[in-house]
Amino acid sequence: MTEKKYLKWYNKVGYGSGDIAGNVVYAFLSTFMMFYLTETIGMNIGMVGTLMAASKLFDGVTDIFFGSMIDKTHTKMGKARPWMIYGYIGCAVTLAAIFMVPESWGETAQYAYFFVAYTLLNAVFYTANNIAYASLTALITKNSSERVQLGSIRFIFAFGTSLLIQYITIDAVNFFGGGAQGWKTVAIIYAIIGLVTNTISGLSVKELSAEELDETDDKDLQEQEEKYTMVQAAKMLFTNKYYLMICGTYVGTQLYASMLNMGVYFMKNVLGDEGLLGDFSLAINIPLIIGLLITPYLVKKFNGMYKINLMGYVVAIIGRALVIVAGYMHSIPLMLVFTAVAAFGTSPLQGDLNALIASCSEYTFLTKGKRIDGTMYSCSSFGIKVGGSIGTAMCGWLLDSAGFIEQAAVQTASAMNMLHIVYLWLPLVMTVIVTLILSRLDVEKANEKLSSTNNPSK
Repeated sequence: MTEKKYLKWYNKVGYGSGDIAGNVVYAFLSTFMMFYLTETIGMNIGMVGTLMAASKLFDGVTDIFFGSMIDKTHTKMGKARPWMIYGYIGCAVTLAAIFMVPESWGETAQYAYFFVAYTLLNAVFYTANNIAYASLTALITKNSSERVQLGSIRFIFAFGTSLLIQYITIDAVNFFGGGAQGWKTVAIIYAIIGLVTNTISGLSVKELSAEELDETDDKDLQEQEEKYTMVQAAKMLFTNKYYLMICGTYVGTQLYASMLNMGVYFMKNVLGDEGLLGDFSLAINIPLIIGLLITPYLVKKFNGMYKINLMGYVVAIIGRALVIVAGYMHSIPLMLVFTAVAAFGTSPLQGDLNALIASCSEYTFLTKGKRIDGTMYSCSSFGIKVGGSIGTAMCGWLLDSAGFIEQAAVQTASAMNMLHIVYLWLPLVMTVIVTLILSRLDVEKANEKLSSTNNPSK
């Protein structure tokens, strides 16, 4: 039976463009924030890592809180879109603020300023915006193919934005005068771009009614489904084994990304040219975009997401292992080639990850009789923030323990060895871990069995 289609091409493209806004925040912070704070402001890399980790204490609560609030929101715009659109205003302000650390302030005041701005961005504004944006995948269409397409389109925008930011930011900072003023100007420009694209994305789609999402006109049943507390929602999440796997996958992929984002240090200190970051960004993002373009076709060909995700990550393991070999051979061309192979292998998961979360949400509905799409999509915000921030913080601790010296022209031998571990070895470890999780994440098959049991006529 052919699934009903809900979206036009412009709805899909409009929705996907929202990841320009998301990655204006994520790519800019994850790639350059630590570099700005240590190399321009002169903060200690270990202390910055500690503050980033400390801010995560607020995230576990706010992720579930905003997810639950989205589920209980009822406006003419829908459940998620108001949180997505208005939440980004705070994102834009705090993003710019992070790159405006007052140079005249004392060291303690600077650390306090950064901690407050960073926590507000991650634990409040980015949480509200990102969970709402991700949950729209389940709220604007019920068509599984369209959900995969949405995931591929949004991540094409995501990786395209990451590529552009990683490729032009250093030159842009220098163009605007370099130093603190250059970073401030670039941050403001990025914040404005994000605010505009996020608003366009939010207005380009329309959420389905609760009746259409649940395929029922029974208002008593709908009211019953909505009557649950945040604690009950959390219990439903953590008794869903597939949700836990998705969280682990999200955290693992973001840890992986944060380690690769330390590349600016590796390029500067090991390869001797921080400008090589742009070349490695091309080697990562171009294969990812190519892979995302063909992911919907591959998912259809392999009759689901499970096989293609798992096979892709096996390819990624091989690619990352060969990057290590090329790294110790000091062959930049081979490092670029194998980096591209690994990136291509990770692309199917990136393209269908939101569709996987939608399937996990459907699993909760089929087993618990309650629709908690917003709360379910808290794993996207949780994974990005915890994986990205803890990964960056961990890299900072490791480099600090190895004797890394901020703003130094030449690093110690121990720091150089640690840069190899952080940029070459740890990404391989995370790729293996994610592959093991994916080998058990067959939620589509579980949903099919539940649907057959609940509806024997299907």
